[in-house]
Amino acid sequence: MTMRGIEGRFGTEVPLVNDIDPDDLEQTLEEESLLAYSDEFDENDENAQDPADNSPYAQVRASVAATDNTTLSINTPRIPTNEQPHVFVPWEKRSKLDRLRLWLAQGHWNEKEHSCVYVSSNVSFGFAFATDVIVEQTKFYKQDAPLLYQILLTISTQIMGYTFAGLTRGFLVRPSGMIWPGTLMSAAMFTTIHKQENHVANGWKMTRWKFFLIVFLAGFLFYFGPGLLFPALSYFNVITWFAPKNVVVANLFGVVSGLGLFPMTFDWAQVAYIGSPLLTPFWAAMNVVGGLVVVMWIVAPIAYYSNWFYSAYMPILSAAVFDNTGNVYDVSKVLTKDFVFDREAYSRYSRVFLPITYVLGYAVQFAGLASLLTHTICWHGRDIWAQWKQTLGEVKGAEPKGSYEPVVESTEGLNGTSSRRSARSSFTGSHSSTENIMNREDVHNRLMRRYKDAPMSWYLITCVSMLAIGMFVVEYYPVHLPWYGLLLALGICSILFIPIGIIMAVTNQHSSIYLICQLVAGAIFPGRPVANMVFVTYGYISSAQGIKFAADLKLGHYMKIPPRILFSVQMVATIVSSLTQIGVLNWMFKNVPGLCTPEALNGFTCPIARVHFNGSILWGVVGPSEFFGPGATYRPLVWAFAIGAVLPIPLWLYARKRKDSIVRKINLPVLFGSLGWIPPATGLNFSVWALVCYVFNYVIKNRAQAWWAKYTMTLSAALDSGLAFGIVVVFFGFIYPGVTKGFSWWGTEVYKQGCDWQACAYQAVPEGGRFGPDVW
Repeated sequence: MTMRGIEGRFGTEVPLVNDIDPDDLEQTLEEESLLAYSDEFDENDENAQDPADNSPYAQVRASVAATDNTTLSINTPRIPTNEQPHVFVPWEKRSKLDRLRLWLAQGHWNEKEHSCVYVSSNVSFGFAFATDVIVEQTKFYKQDAPLLYQILLTISTQIMGYTFAGLTRGFLVRPSGMIWPGTLMSAAMFTTIHKQENHVANGWKMTRWKFFLIVFLAGFLFYFGPGLLFPALSYFNVITWFAPKNVVVANLFGVVSGLGLFPMTFDWAQVAYIGSPLLTPFWAAMNVVGGLVVVMWIVAPIAYYSNWFYSAYMPILSAAVFDNTGNVYDVSKVLTKDFVFDREAYSRYSRVFLPITYVLGYAVQFAGLASLLTHTICWHGRDIWAQWKQTLGEVKGAEPKGSYEPVVESTEGLNGTSSRRSARSSFTGSHSSTENIMNREDVHNRLMRRYKDAPMSWYLITCVSMLAIGMFVVEYYPVHLPWYGLLLALGICSILFIPIGIIMAVTNQHSSIYLICQLVAGAIFPGRPVANMVFVTYGYISSAQGIKFAADLKLGHYMKIPPRILFSVQMVATIVSSLTQIGVLNWMFKNVPGLCTPEALNGFTCPIARVHFNGSILWGVVGPSEFFGPGATYRPLVWAFAIGAVLPIPLWLYARKRKDSIVRKINLPVLFGSLGWIPPATGLNFSVWALVCYVFNYVIKNRAQAWWAKYTMTLSAALDSGLAFGIVVVFFGFIYPGVTKGFSWWGTEVYKQGCDWQACAYQAVPEGGRFGPDVW
C-alpha cells in the first residue's frame, strides 16, 4: 500500500506496514481493490460513507490515479520525435551522437510524455472530414480541387473545432461529472505501462501490461482470419447460407443489407464499428438497444413489408438512394455543367427514394436533435447558465471559481475535504440524468490548479484566424457558399456544442448535427451541392472535432498535463496531420485503381463519402422542400421534431418525483441519436456491440468487480491496437502487393452468394415500369 497526499502526489511511495504476511497482504490488497472500485454511493443512504479523496465515479477511480507526480518531465524533445516514424542509426555511428542522446534523454519516458504523444497521435489518427468533401468533389461531382484549396479547407475545419473545445472547458472538461468514458481506456493504458502497481483481482495476479501483450498479440494474429483468409467470419450471415435467395431471410438475418437479428461475428472491427462497447456504460448501451429494437427491429419490418414510402422496391437497408426504377440514383442526370440543380432534368428523371431504414434513420435523428435541446435544458439548464456567467468573467480577465488557479503547494483540499453531501449527490441512479454536475470539482480538478491555464485569448485568436481562412475559402473558390453561410454554420455549432458535449461526456455516445446542417444549407442555398458539403464541413466538423479535442483535454486533465503544453501539442499535431492526410489522399488518387467504385482495390469504395454524397444529393441538389414540403413523400417525418422536443419533459418531471425510478436511466438523445449510424452501420454492428457491453459492463462488473476494474479498459485498448496493427499488416503486406490475388475458397465467397450481399428488394419493379407518383 502507498501513502497518498504530499508523498503520493510527488511519486514517493511509503510503505505503511513493514512486517506483514504475504497471504494477509494479498487478501488486504484484494479487499482494498474491491472497495476502491465499488459502484457509486447511494444518495438515499444516510449512512453512506464518502470514499477517500477521489472521483465519485467507479470507472474513473479504476482508471485514473488520484495523485500527481510533478517531478516528471513533459515538454521534452522526445514528444515530437515519437510522433514521427523512428529512424534507426547504425551502431558504429552511435558514438558521434552521444551529445544528442544526452540532450534527448531528459529523465525517464513517463506517463505524461506518453499522454502528450497519444493526444498528438489521436488527433492524427482520425480522418479529416474535409478529405471526404474533396473526394466527393473530385470522384462524384468531377470537379477540380486545387492543392491550396485542399490545404486551407482541411486545416481551417480541423482547427476551428479546437476553439469550441477550449472556450467550453468550464462546461465539459473541469466538472467531475463530465467523466468522458472514452478517455478512461487511455488513462488505464498509461497506468498499465508506466506504473508497477499489481493488486490481486478476483484471484488474477497477472499484470495489466502482460495481459495487454497477450490480448494484443492474440487479436493481431486472429485478424488474419476475418481480415484475409476467412472473411465469412466477419460477415457471419450464417442463417442466410441455408436460403441464399430468400429475400425475407436476408432482410431479417443479413449483416450487409439486413437487420442483423442474429448477432454473431468473429471480427472485432464489426463489434467496435460504432465504438468500443467496453467503454460505454451499461445503462447507456441499453438506451441504444431500446432504440434499435423498437425502431429497426419492430417498426422497420412492419413499414417495409407494408410498402411505406414505396420502400419494398428497394433493399431494406442500404447506404444508397434510388430512383423510381429501383436503380441507384444517377445524380449527374439532374445537374448542369456548373453543378447546379436542373429542375427540368429532375422532372424528366425521377424523385429520390430512400430505403426504409434510411427513412427511419432520418426520423430518429430529427427526434434526437430536438430531444437534445429539451433534455439539456431540463437536466442541465441551471448548470449551463451558471457556468456561462463564469466563462464571461474569465473572458473579461476575472478568475472565476473552478478555473485552474495557481495555488500554494499544500495538502489542503487533497485529503477528503469535499463535502459528504456533494460527493453523495454526484450519483442519482443514472449518469444520464444527474443535475448540478457542472458545479462540483473532484481531486483531479484541484490537482490541476497548480498549472497555469491556457488563456481564453489563445482560443479566441485561433478562432479569428481560422474564421479568416474559412472566409477566404468560401469567397475565393467556386464552392457557391457566401460568407454569411459560413457564419451560419458556425452559429449552429455554437448553439448545440455544449448539449452534444454533455451527452458524449456522460454516455460515450455522440449526437450529430450533420443532418440539421444539411437541412439548413439545403433550405437556404438550394441547388448547390458543393455549397451544402462545405457548409456541413464547417458546421458539423467544427462540432465533431471540438468534441474530440474536448475529450483530449479531459485526458490531459486526468493525466495532469499542463494546459499550455497540451494546447501546443494539439495544435502542432493537427496541422501536421492535416498536411499528411492531404498528401496521402492525393497519392491514393494516383495509385489506387478504381478508387471509390465497386471495383476498388481491397474495398476502397468510399462508403462514408458515398453516404455524405447521397446527403448532398438529397439536401443540396434536390432540396428539403422536395422531401418535407406539402405533398412530399416524406412529409410525415417532420413530426419527429415535435415528438423529440416534447418527450423529455414528462420523463424529467416524473424522474424528479421518483429519485429511484428506472425512468431516470432513459436518455432520449442517446436512444434516438445513436441510430444515426444506420446507414452505413447495420443491425449487426449494434446487436453484437450491445451484447459485449452487457457481458463486461453488467455481468462481469457485478460478479467480478475487481477484475473488471483492473482489466476491462486494458482489454479494450489491446483489442483496438491489435486490430489496427492487423489491418495495416494485412493490407500493405498481402493485399496491396497482390500476394492474395486470385486467392479464393468457400470461406471467401459463401457470404456473397445470396440476397444479403446483393441487397435484393422485397418487390421487383416490372420491366420498363416504375414506382412512386406520376408527377413531382
